[in-house]
Amino acid sequence: MFSKSQTSKDTFLEQTKAAREERALEKKREQSAVKIQALVRGWLARHRFIKRILNDFDQLLPDAASHSNQEESTQQFELFPALDVYRVTCRFFLIFKQQRDRKRFEKLCKYIVQSLHSESVKLSYVGVFLNKEYSISWISHIKDLLYKCCQYLEELKPESPVDMQSILIHLHTLVAFTATNTWALTRLKNLEKLRGGMTQLCANVMGSLFHKGYYLTLKSLLLRGLCREKVCLKNIALTAIVTLSLRPLVSAQFSEKLLTMYIIQILSVPTLVFHMHQISHESVTAFRSYSMFDKCLEFLSTDQNMRIVFNTLEGNYALCLLGNLIQLAHSEREHAMPESYYPTFVLVVTRFLDSCQQYVVCKKGNLSNWHPVLGWFSQGFDVYLPPTMGNLRTQLSLLWGASLLKKLLAMPLKEMVNAGVTGEEGAGPSQPSTPVQSNNPAAIIRRAIEARTNRANSHKNYRKFGSPDCTKAALICSMYQTALQTMKQVKLDILTGLCNQDEILYSLWQFLCTLGPNCGLKAFLDLLAVNTKTSAPEFQMLILFADCMTHYVTILDDMEMYEQQDPFKLQDFINMSQFLNMFVYKSIMGQLFDLKSIQSNEVFNSVHTLLLVLYRRDCRRQYSPPNHWLVRDIRDGQFMADLEKGKKPQQVLVQKTPHMIAHGERVRLFRRAVADEKVVLGLTERACGGGGAGGAGGARSTLVTVRRARLVEDGYRQLAALPPRALKGVVRVRFINEQGLDEAGIDQDGVFKEFLEETIKRVFDPSLNLFRVTSEERLYPSPTSCLQENHLQLFEFIGRMLGKAVYEGIVVDVPFASFFLSQVLGQTQQALYSWIDELPSLDRDLYRSLTYIKHFQGDISTLELTFSVDEERLGEIVTHELVPGGKALPVTNENKINYIHLMAHFRMHTQIKDQTNAFIKGFRTIINPEWLSLFSTPELQRLISGDNVPLDLRDLRRHTQYYGGFHDSHRVVCWLWDVLQRDFSEHERAMFLKFVTSCSKPPVLGFAHLKPPFSIRCVEVGDDEDTGDTIGSVIRGFFTIRKKDPLNRLPTSSTCFNLLKLPNYQKRSTLRDKLRYAVNSNTGFELS
Repeated sequence: MFSKSQTSKDTFLEQTKAAREERALEKKREQSAVKIQALVRGWLARHRFIKRILNDFDQLLPDAASHSNQEESTQQFELFPALDVYRVTCRFFLIFKQQRDRKRFEKLCKYIVQSLHSESVKLSYVGVFLNKEYSISWISHIKDLLYKCCQYLEELKPESPVDMQSILIHLHTLVAFTATNTWALTRLKNLEKLRGGMTQLCANVMGSLFHKGYYLTLKSLLLRGLCREKVCLKNIALTAIVTLSLRPLVSAQFSEKLLTMYIIQILSVPTLVFHMHQISHESVTAFRSYSMFDKCLEFLSTDQNMRIVFNTLEGNYALCLLGNLIQLAHSEREHAMPESYYPTFVLVVTRFLDSCQQYVVCKKGNLSNWHPVLGWFSQGFDVYLPPTMGNLRTQLSLLWGASLLKKLLAMPLKEMVNAGVTGEEGAGPSQPSTPVQSNNPAAIIRRAIEARTNRANSHKNYRKFGSPDCTKAALICSMYQTALQTMKQVKLDILTGLCNQDEILYSLWQFLCTLGPNCGLKAFLDLLAVNTKTSAPEFQMLILFADCMTHYVTILDDMEMYEQQDPFKLQDFINMSQFLNMFVYKSIMGQLFDLKSIQSNEVFNSVHTLLLVLYRRDCRRQYSPPNHWLVRDIRDGQFMADLEKGKKPQQVLVQKTPHMIAHGERVRLFRRAVADEKVVLGLTERACGGGGAGGAGGARSTLVTVRRARLVEDGYRQLAALPPRALKGVVRVRFINEQGLDEAGIDQDGVFKEFLEETIKRVFDPSLNLFRVTSEERLYPSPTSCLQENHLQLFEFIGRMLGKAVYEGIVVDVPFASFFLSQVLGQTQQALYSWIDELPSLDRDLYRSLTYIKHFQGDISTLELTFSVDEERLGEIVTHELVPGGKALPVTNENKINYIHLMAHFRMHTQIKDQTNAFIKGFRTIINPEWLSLFSTPELQRLISGDNVPLDLRDLRRHTQYYGGFHDSHRVVCWLWDVLQRDFSEHERAMFLKFVTSCSKPPVLGFAHLKPPFSIRCVEVGDDEDTGDTIGSVIRGFFTIRKKDPLNRLPTSSTCFNLLKLPNYQKRSTLRDKLRYAVNSNTGFELS
């Protein structure tokens, strides 16, 4: 039976194991086969089940092909019993797949919507709800149906025409089942009692959708359809979406919860209201019928609701919500309640803008993004925001557009100004608290004083801060000021809107004038004393006025300001500047601002900027009375003493508003600064070696040797490379005459003055083509100076020489064009400098032409101007483009303002930029720019060329020195002063001063500061024989002893020493005639 072969135990065990595993594997295969068969049978069964359901569905609702919009509207389905359709649909939903069954679902939606138009309970899909057996399940079924519509809406792409058709179908379905107005059954008389229940059914359905993200679906669809370069949503779609968004609100009677979600999810969609006006006027009507603007503002007016909304939306979408609210305010201005605008709308907009500020950053950073409205912004963009920024800006601009400005600011201000001040608003002049007895002498005096003090205001009341009118104006202005602070990139647009619309600025000025004497100066200062952080709305009103007025004055041309005077009169500017001047003075001197951080104080900056703009306008063309800008409270002596002690208010006043101090005191400050610098640098006369005869000088002085024939070249060669410190010190000059011999010189700075005068005379000669003259004989750098070799180095040298003259107090008769001096002062670097304002100082004809273009009423393009300018240079026409491609860019009504400013900038800056910069560089190596800030443009000219006032003969006589025997009581000297006083005209006296000093204007601080001092010397011989004073000549001059009859001699002068050489005439008439002849025939220091 058994094999006799030997098998090991291991072999046996392996075979047993293999057999066991084979049996297990066989069993597993059998189980797998059963499972596979079960799965296959199940899949086949499900497939047959699905196919059967789909076949039943397709048989019931044939033709699933898509239809065009027009076909859809006219297509009629054959209606079947609603219960049959309901049963088929319920089974269909059991096996529903979104992608596979998209067309079937759309077909179902269209059928169901169509069935609602049937008045048959059996055919209308709503009829199923009336069947008690199916009513509850039908409600769940409808919720499922509508939720599937929402799911499709989230996935479909509005930019696709095919998808757009599907979107319309789903929107139509949602519209049909969220209200009963399309249900024909509700119009049946026997079903009237069910209308309330059916309405409640719709509310139930909407509540279910709301909790499943109904608003999020609509928001997503709006973002995808509207926030793109090409808007995809048409009238029907947008109207349907807006209608669907409003229905839950209406159903819930605008409950806070739903209104919160509506504002956050729907009303914050970028530019929604803008597109409603563009595409769907029905939506605008719906908003109006439900008073959505009023309700949203009322909701947002509470702090808690505002915080919830803003914290949810944050910066970007909060700004979009604001844009929609502003456009609603614009469109509803004739329909909304008045109180919705003030105070509600004003406060809501202010808070929104204030909240947006927390996201605005000062400069670019790693976490900041550029926002076209707000500037650098600490929040990122999603894909929907960038395409909407243009329209958002349009929406926001409505806030400072004509309509809203009229509603919010212009009309209220005019009403308040025209109504005057009522008894409740404020009180008039203070009255005695007790009756005054008429027979009391003290009372009579008191009445007289009060009558005199209050005469101007005896019948005038003033508004008080905190009164209803004042609060209203302040809060509205605060809103616009917050807009200026937040929306930095459209600041210019806001200012332009406020300045140009309906005389708002003038009305605001009139309103400010009702706050008290001098524009409510005391009220503002009192408020500043208690509100040091300047956060009160009244200060925002003042800031807004100052900023707008600064912008207004900057763009105002001379014709508008000085001739038309509409609406602002020159007296208004005088009153305004008086208020600003005193406000700044009292706030600084009273230390009402923190003087250490005054530069960052918004109230001070705005008021100070407007003050300087008005002051510089007055400097250019005066409109104020004499000494208008000086503050009477300043006592010069005490003020200067406090300044020397280092008191902060005085220092700030000198730094910020030097014009309040008398011009003479500022010149003394300048001269003291120069003297202090000389001491610090060791450059005084004594430190430089005193005054040796012949101009030898000390070790620290600089000796310059120049040939008369090569004066400029030799001076430039030796002084151009001289360090600024050496040039600030004593410079002595040795002249070499035509024979090559040294000229004798008297060492009292006279030789250097002669060198300076002769150098300046030659370099400013227009024939050299370094400088040109205007029609008013004013100098400015020549645009064609490049034809001169090393012209920029020469300009720098000229700047140094003129700086040296100013540094030493030597006046030179060099009249500069004011626009050039403004550049020397650095005023053109300031943001509010207007080139067109100073164009008359260069070319008055060009200014008139550009002003004509500005006020041209017709189509400016008919003049065929372009953004370019032609210039003739060496017989050739050279074209300069004002902007890149300007030769091909025509001037139109839209860009003409830009054109005139660019043209002015080109003529006064671009053409001579290099020459001006070189001159300024040289000038500032000698004169500290901080010293120059003490002076205005005309005052700098006075510093260079002397005071533009009539010659003060008493002052000149008081500081005259006499030589050669002359003295103050000498007969000839007395005749001289008498002739100058009685016989010479003002012009002739100026010519006399020019004859003896080379400058027709007296020194700024008077003749005490003339260097060298004015001198008169008695002479007996001609200039070629004159060897100076001798003992004999002095004695003869003193005793009026004639050596020769000087009848044929003329008076002569040495301007380098400010010396008049006067013969010892025997008759007053002879002196008069000879002096007049000499003065009028001497050409002096001519420039052309």
